[in-house]
Parts: sequence; C-alpha cells; structure tokens
Amino acid sequence: MKVHFVGAGPGDPDLITVRGARLLAEADLVVYAGSLVNPALLEGLSAELVDSNKINLEEINGLMLSALRRGERVVRLHSGDPSLYGAILEQMRPLEEAGVEVEVVPGVSSLFAVAAALKTQLTLKGVSESLIVTRPAGTTLARDSIRELSRFGTTMAIFLGADKIRETTERLEVPKQTPAAVVYHASWPDEQVIVGTVEDIADRAEEAGITKSALILVGDVISRSGFGRSHLYRSR
Repeated sequence: MKVHFVGAGPGDPDLITVRGARLLAEADLVVYAGSLVNPALLEGLSAELVDSNKINLEEINGLMLSALRRGERVVRLHSGDPSLYGAILEQMRPLEEAGVEVEVVPGVSSLFAVAAALKTQLTLKGVSESLIVTRPAGTTLARDSIRELSRFGTTMAIFLGADKIRETTERLEVPKQTPAAVVYHASWPDEQVIVGTVEDIADRAEEAGITKSALILVGDVISRSGFGRSHLYRSR
C-alpha cells in the first residue's frame, strides 16, 4: 500500500511536474487541498475527488486507508510544494504506523512563481546571497521571529500573512524604502502583482483588496538593480 503526496504547483496547471500529472491521471482517489488547488488540475480525472478542507485529519487518513485496502491508487494533492507549510508529516505518520508506504513528489512552490512574476531572482550577486522563508504568528503559531529575521537584511519571503500585511511590515526592522511586493495567486489567471516599499506596500495591497492567497516578498532583489555580473558569464 502506498500513498503519493504530490505538490500541485503554484496554480497554473502546466506547472505541476510530469510525474505529478501522471500520478493524478492514474489515481482512484485524490484528496486535494481545497481552493488552494486550481480546479483545472482536477478536470477530466477518473478518480474520486475529496476536498480536504471539509474533513478533519482522522477522516482524511481513514478515507485513504480504506481506498488502499480496496487496492486503489491514492494521491494526496497539496498546493505548491508539500515541504513548505504543507503539514504532511502529521498525515504521513499515522499512515506509516499502519504499514503504508508514502512517497513525496515535489512541486513548484508559489515562492518561485512569485519570483517569476516579478521577473527577478531571490538571490542576486551583490544584493542578497540568502533567502529567509517564514510566516507571521496566527491561529496555529503563537509567536514568530519576523522582527529578528528582518535584521539580516536579506531577501524575505513571508507566507500565510496576506490578512496581516500592515501588522507584518510595521515590524520589519529594515529601511522604510526597502522594496516590497505582494503577489496574489501567482501563476493563476487572476494573478495580481503589487510592488512598493515596506512603507507603502500595505496601503497598496489594501487598495487592491488583497487579504488572502498572497505571498509577501521583501528585499532589494525586487528592484532588479545594483547587482554584479555572475562569474559564470564574465568575459574569458
């Protein structure tokens, strides 16, 4: 018995991996991450489709175990890449304890779709050599380290914070003119890209009506300037 945990990618159905698409096409049961997964990915599948947002963890695992015992092929479909805020270990552990083999199929994270939408790099020579991935405190996180992490002055990607953009940016200990961006539904047909500074990005996002399904990016890489030429492409 085996369950495949598949990353659906950031939204555009063309951005799921070839392997992920094949597993979906072969599946008998697909448990997918609700509205975070583009419905276009589910069109034409012969599998039974279950929205995991409507059931709890025990019910999810119960469904998958029942399907496996019937000899069915099961895919657990997550948005983006399962390793980033995917909560997959708490799903995998009970399956493994029940004797089920699990395999994780990577996906394209929304973080990379955001970089593509901004036509920039997350690490850029002479600008930022590091990337911090984090999230603000909320219902499932009592305390975050956003203030402390911002002091490193490198590129920051902030997930799960679209409903608290102002609160988050006000805590950043960086110059107020540091470039910042909010990208809603990166790679989806209704993608919105908002670019500004730490000082005004909350105003801009509020004017655009963005309160969910967006990623916050902070750092000089957004300006696409001031970088050095890569050693790889220097004249020889």
